[in-house]
This record gives sequence, structure tokens and C-alpha cells, in this order.
Amino acid sequence: MTLNYIWVGFFLIALGVGLVKLLLFGDTAVFTAMVTATFDSAKTGFEISIGLTGVLTLWLGLMKVGEKGGAIGAMAYVVRPFFRRLFPEVPAEHPAIGSLIMNFAANMLGLDNAATPLGLKAMQELQSLNPDKETATNAQIMFLVLNTSGLTVIPISIMVYRAQLGAANPSDVFLPILITTYFASLVSLVLVGVIQRINLLDPVLLAYLVGVTGLVAAAVWYFTGLPQDQVQAISNVVANVILYGVIASFLLMALFHKVNAYEAFIEGGKEGFQVAIRIIPYLVAILVAIGVFRASGTLDLLVDGLGRMFSALGLRTDIIPALPTALMKPLSGSGARGMMVDAMTTYGADSFVGRLASTFQGATDTTFYILALYFGSVGVRKTRYAVACGLFADLVGVIAAIFVAYIFWG
Repeated sequence: MTLNYIWVGFFLIALGVGLVKLLLFGDTAVFTAMVTATFDSAKTGFEISIGLTGVLTLWLGLMKVGEKGGAIGAMAYVVRPFFRRLFPEVPAEHPAIGSLIMNFAANMLGLDNAATPLGLKAMQELQSLNPDKETATNAQIMFLVLNTSGLTVIPISIMVYRAQLGAANPSDVFLPILITTYFASLVSLVLVGVIQRINLLDPVLLAYLVGVTGLVAAAVWYFTGLPQDQVQAISNVVANVILYGVIASFLLMALFHKVNAYEAFIEGGKEGFQVAIRIIPYLVAILVAIGVFRASGTLDLLVDGLGRMFSALGLRTDIIPALPTALMKPLSGSGARGMMVDAMTTYGADSFVGRLASTFQGATDTTFYILALYFGSVGVRKTRYAVACGLFADLVGVIAAIFVAYIFWG
């Protein structure tokens, strides 16, 4: 399965559904909506790419400061044994290790704006080790699948949306999202590790996995012991203090090693605009395909079909109104966010549907967006099994979210 077939499939499926709606049901507006979606999505893709310029410049500049000042090297030293076994193709001293660490840290803190440029930097550095520049390496696939599994310890943005939409306890989804996203990430790591024949029983690898699991368990224990009204405030402070602490440590290390931090920042920041321009065609391509798929009504038909199937099998159908968020999440982060907001607006932020939609939103990341963005930034066209594993991570996250939601609110 490659992005090529999936991309073309979106258009052809939308065409088929549009023709049926036009010829059999007399829906004369469907193709107008589909064509309009192409223009709107192209505009959105361009605006997202250009909008990334500033934050790319900021974080690529800071990464250069951290690299020259030795801060990234120090951070990489702590987890290098783990990453060496998870990414055996990457040399121990390669700068990609530092970028990988920073990207995963930003994702875990729910800091999307910081994670994206760090991820793009990591992908560029992994690409420098790629002997076939158009084909994804094992390391690139492992990196992207772990990104699509969306490990998030503190889902700040989701809690903010819940607060804005009137949730009595906006942070009541914190624990379910943490459990769901960690389970999805762990399963994804094992899946890709098996495919790549990584020794998952290696004592060092196991030690790190057990340690991280312990830290997640400790975070869960700490936050569950707090009053509900304090969880969001404390998690927000913790995330941003850690982020600013990273920035400050980069600068202090640069001063300690007598590195000109300003010049290093300018040097790294110059790459920001170039990366933003390079990803425009890739991002526009995938967003237009998704926009047409949505405008044709295919997604609505899929949800309705699932509802009927659940009813026929005698299964609970109370999850159906929340499924659009889950189905949209691999395709579009903003689209899934809109579905989540719509679910909370329609059914209530504190309803089962509203909470499940929030959990879906935090369970995984936007697979096709990430693949198009990261692979597009380095010109990789042959993605091998990255799409299949990324979608499997999404599926695991959705199933886990449903079970966790029933345990907490069912």
C-alpha cells in the first residue's frame, strides 16, 4: 500500500459516490461541493505550509543552538542505548538522535507547534543516512509510525476545547487519553520492531520500556490524586515550564561552551523557510484528496453503514456519533478537531459521545498528514509499509479508546 494508491483512491471513490448521488438521487450540488473543496483544501494546505515558516525558523534555530552548544548531545547520551537498539541504522553519535528525542518529548507534552519542526529536522537528518533517497528506510518508518501513534502525556489543547464548550471537568479525559495513546504507541513499536526484526527482548530495550511505563504509571497516579479543577492548570504549567526549560538549557550550554548562540540560531533558522516551501505540494495534494472525500459525503455514508452493522450484530451503537472523529483523525487533524467540537456541541461536552470523541482526538495522530508532511519534506516517494503500520496504530488507538471510554463512562 502506498500513498499513491490511497491518494488516487480518495478521488475515485468520491467520484463514484458523487455520480450515484447525482444520477440516482438528483443531488445537483454534490459536484459543486467537491470542486469547491479542492480550492478550499488547496488554500488550506498552502496556508498551513506558510504558517509553519515562523515556528520552523524558531525551532530549527534553537536546535542549531542546542547542537553547537552540546545540550542535544547531553540529552542524547542519556537515551542513546535505547535509541541505538530501536534505530540500529542510525550511528550512535549522529545528530538525528537528538532531533528524535526532542520530537518525541514535544509530542508527549502535547506541544504540536514545537513537535512538527523538530520532526522535520529529524527526518532530514535520517534522510542524510538514506542510500536510496526515494525509498523510506527502516529508521524513518519506525520514527513516523511512532509519531502516528500519537503518544501524548498531557493533552492540553483537548482540555482547552472541552473547557470552552462547557465541560464541568475539562480534564476528565486526561487519564483515558494517556492510557489509550500509550497502549497504541507500545503496540506500534512492537509491530514495527517485529517487521524490522529488532530484538525486542534485549535487556536494555526492555529496561527502558519498563522505565517509561513506570513513569507513565506515576504520572497517572499523581494526576488522579489531584482535584479535577487543578489537573488542567498544573499540566499546562508543567508542559510549558519544561519547554521553556529546554530553551534556557540550550542557551546556557551555548554560553558555557562559548558558542555564539545568536549566530547559531540564525544559521539554523535559515532552513525554516526552505522546508516550508518544499512541503507545499505534498501537503496540498493530500488535503485536496481528503477534502473531496469529505465533500462527496463518503464519510457520512461510512458512518451510517457502521451504525447499521453495529445494530445488526447486536452491539452498542452509542459510539457511532463519535466515530467521525476517529475516522477523520488519520486524514486530517483539523478535520478531526472539527468533528470533535461538533460532537461536543451536539451531544454535550460531558456526554459519553463528547468524552469519547475527545479520547479519539487524543488517541492517535494524523497518519496521512504526517506521512505527506515528513516524507514530502525529504522527497521520499516509496513509503513501503509505513502507511499500513500507521493505520494499524490508528486502529489500535480507536479500539483502545472505546474500551477505556466504556470503563470510565460506560
